[in-house]
Amino acid sequence: MKVSVIISTYNEKDSILECLGSLENQSLKDFEVIVVDDGSIDDTLCLLGSYKSTSYKFSYYVQNHLGTGAARNFASNKSKGEIIVFVDADMTFDSKYLEKLIEPIKKGEARGTFSKEEYVSNWDNVWARCWNINEGWEAKKRHPKNYPDKQEVFRAILKKDFDSVGGFTPGGYNDDWSLYKKLGFKALNAKGAVLYHKNPSSLREVFNHAKWVGKRPYKLGFIGKIYTLWKSLFPFSTIIGFYKYIIKGEPLFVIFKIVYDFGIFCGITEAILTGNYAK
Repeated sequence: MKVSVIISTYNEKDSILECLGSLENQSLKDFEVIVVDDGSIDDTLCLLGSYKSTSYKFSYYVQNHLGTGAARNFASNKSKGEIIVFVDADMTFDSKYLEKLIEPIKKGEARGTFSKEEYVSNWDNVWARCWNINEGWEAKKRHPKNYPDKQEVFRAILKKDFDSVGGFTPGGYNDDWSLYKKLGFKALNAKGAVLYHKNPSSLREVFNHAKWVGKRPYKLGFIGKIYTLWKSLFPFSTIIGFYKYIIKGEPLFVIFKIVYDFGIFCGITEAILTGNYAK
């Protein structure tokens, strides 16, 4: 069962080569890598143009900035594999990652998989650690403790299932969850599929990511936006920041929380004023 690894990039010049290089060492050999550059304005495209793989078929395409979901759908239309794997440009992988990730699918135990063995690759960075505190994740991992063996976000899926529902519904932050809503089944944990994923490592990255998150659709619509705006105001950010600093022993979390919540505030405000959601 040939595998197609799909990567969407947007301003990933600092991480894309490390990601692609990590895939060179996979125990699985029969796979292709398709990168879709989602309108980067840094040097990502130049790096993709000069990249040469020694162990897999590599190709890349360019689209306007339409978002990750649209980029993955585009790549799927170009893919040749029976199984599609979605990875992010700021990830690196254990040598058996692809082999272990698709194993339950090959055995007929699942139609889609993910991995609970997703570790923070830049844990030595204080803002990366603060990100985990804010998310409520387990130390050094990108999941909470006691995370279930099934979840709604897929890392690998049979291409026929992906195509049967038209892929992702583009729309920003909620792209990843849109597939489950259309398929009606969850991804199964693939044991032994170890990967490493960067958290935001600077206050600029924290702000930008939070702003993107803030633009997402809310369950309660406009009321949900107003409630989240209220929670992200400076007094509440400061109180929560100090509380978690005391609980977790990370004094810089106060600054992190103020910057993160300001990003959320700006994202919601921009979405309300323009009607545009994050891509």
